[in-house]
Amino acid sequence: MLKKCQQEEKLSWWQLSFIGIGCIIGTGFFLGSSIAIEKAGPAVLLVYFTAGAGTYIVFRSLANLTAHHPEKGSFRTYASQAFGSWAGFSNGWVYWSSEMLIMGSQLTALSIFAQFWFPGLPLWSFAAIFACLGLFVIKLGVRQVEKMENMFGLIKVSAILMFIILACLALFGVIGPGEASRQGETPLQPFFSEGGLGIWAALLYAFYAFGGIEVMGLMANELKEPKEAPKSGTLMLILLTLFYVCAFYFVLKLTEWRNISTDESPFLTALKNDSLPWFPHVFNGILIIAGFSTMVASLYAVTTMLMTLSEEGDAPRIFAQKKEGKVSKPAFALTVIVVILSILLAVVLPENIFEYITTAAGLMLLYNWIFILFSYRRLMGRSTREVVVVYVGILLIGLAVSGTLLDNMTRIGFFVSLCFIFVIAVAAFFKQRKTPASGA
Repeated sequence: MLKKCQQEEKLSWWQLSFIGIGCIIGTGFFLGSSIAIEKAGPAVLLVYFTAGAGTYIVFRSLANLTAHHPEKGSFRTYASQAFGSWAGFSNGWVYWSSEMLIMGSQLTALSIFAQFWFPGLPLWSFAAIFACLGLFVIKLGVRQVEKMENMFGLIKVSAILMFIILACLALFGVIGPGEASRQGETPLQPFFSEGGLGIWAALLYAFYAFGGIEVMGLMANELKEPKEAPKSGTLMLILLTLFYVCAFYFVLKLTEWRNISTDESPFLTALKNDSLPWFPHVFNGILIIAGFSTMVASLYAVTTMLMTLSEEGDAPRIFAQKKEGKVSKPAFALTVIVVILSILLAVVLPENIFEYITTAAGLMLLYNWIFILFSYRRLMGRSTREVVVVYVGILLIGLAVSGTLLDNMTRIGFFVSLCFIFVIAVAAFFKQRKTPASGA
């Protein structure tokens, strides 16, 4: 994830802020938000404010660690320093698993976007096409991935701004019927129509839309003044949270929230009601470009993290990087297998695959964030204030995780994530037992 946003020259804190916005925005926002709206209703605005606050606590912890103790392995290294080699091993594989699931979620989201134009074709066919294109880009090497990510980052931000501008024009009657005809149509009241349980269940998907914040901590080494890392995250998260909440406010004003489903992006649902028949098609094309960008980034993260784990002895040596700037063939082959499994899931579970994978991906991401918070607490969080802030962050993440147990669909994703954790824990246990014996 780091290299996709890396620049050769040192960055100022405000440059890192805007890069972070482009790195984080993805299908978790453009499509995953539909699940949050379904569960929380109009209170989704509050949900995203809460997730933004929790995300800031995670970023602040990682940025402070990186600013004061720069390490190549970042959160993996800090986990090892705080709790031992088993924690570094587990943290690395939890991160790899989260990126693998995120890649599957994004691949599914891309297929759903494509079905907007070709509703008669199955999800798996689009998944296969986008997977082949993404793997081709990864095979070209690091430089091509970096160039593509830098270009597409601007497109993601532009898509949100474009939606907000057109929504304003629609509400003021410049296009479409205008605000007057919408007053009784899309009220924000009752704000808590789905109750506290709806907010609780939606929290995971709001956190998921901020997925990638760990990139900001990793990139703190690229700052001219690493001590300014917390400042860059503050500006970035304020802007990102405002983007999100503002965009969802207009979605709720343009359409009845009960019309929103995971069958398409909530932004397309909102815009289809206006007299701009061409715009949903343009916006859908932008969504596909933005989604493809984040899917490639996840493919790249899955492959490079596996190589890093191999180089540091936490994965079989066969996956280590052989040539600078290129991915190793065995690591690439394993990524191909993971992609094929994602496509097979799209065949077996065509109805609910996005919800299942997104839930599991969001949970694995949050497990990684919990690791970051506990590592910070152990290594740097000494004062009472720091301890309170860390445990507030852990509480918010805990609420997001436990919220998945409230619904039959999300409960499946929760148990899938537990299976991953169990396998990683068993592997860490046997590695821990083997290491002293091999060193004896």
